[in-house]
Amino acid sequence: MEIVFLSALGVGFSTIFGSVIGFIFRKPSLRFNNVMLSFASGVMLSASIWGLIIPATEFSSFSYIIVVIGVFCGAVAIDLCNKLVPHLHSITGLDDGHLSKNEDKVNKVLLFVIAIGVHNLPEGIATGVSFGTGNISDAIMVSLSIALQNIPEGMVIVAPMISIGISKTRTLAIAFLTGATEIIGTLVGYLIVNISEYILPFALSFAGGSMIYVIIDEMIPETHSDAKKGPSYAFLFGFGFMIVVNSLLN
Repeated sequence: MEIVFLSALGVGFSTIFGSVIGFIFRKPSLRFNNVMLSFASGVMLSASIWGLIIPATEFSSFSYIIVVIGVFCGAVAIDLCNKLVPHLHSITGLDDGHLSKNEDKVNKVLLFVIAIGVHNLPEGIATGVSFGTGNISDAIMVSLSIALQNIPEGMVIVAPMISIGISKTRTLAIAFLTGATEIIGTLVGYLIVNISEYILPFALSFAGGSMIYVIIDEMIPETHSDAKKGPSYAFLFGFGFMIVVNSLLN
């Protein structure tokens, strides 16, 4: 349980770490942001396959059917969340490479908190669920992938909040709250899979499906908005990086 809690803290505080970097680099360029998120996308895809979906198939003869169902359920769940909550990048106004201001400051802050919190919660659950297999190396790989993805996300959210008049202290507090949702999600995910071993294959594949859907639907389209090749190679580098990490951990 101690390593689960430490991983939860690591995943949650990675968003805050990214926010601190965001204070230093107030307006990261669109190209830099795309390369960072592409690398994180490759890392997440590799981790979701090796750390969640493949382990989910190793529990019973019916695991493959359960895994397919779980992957689709995870994707549908994220899709429903996206219909209810605006995407992070549409809120921050990064689609043209510049940060836009919002006349309604209160609503903008609320949108930030809700959007980031909702997107971080399933990532935290995925981290917690990965520990249910008992394979610590796979769980660490999943945790590392999500933590790396949270760093550029934390960087992106800082400048818009400061630009609309939110103080540095409150900006950091909001980043802390969004990271806290991931910590809660990790603990919830771990407790869920420990209630019954029969739900573990579905929970693992559900988490994997949700991660893959986020990559396909949100991260990859956003990172290729500038029509450059850099993000594509960054994605492959991130994918290969996690293959090396996985081989070192096992």
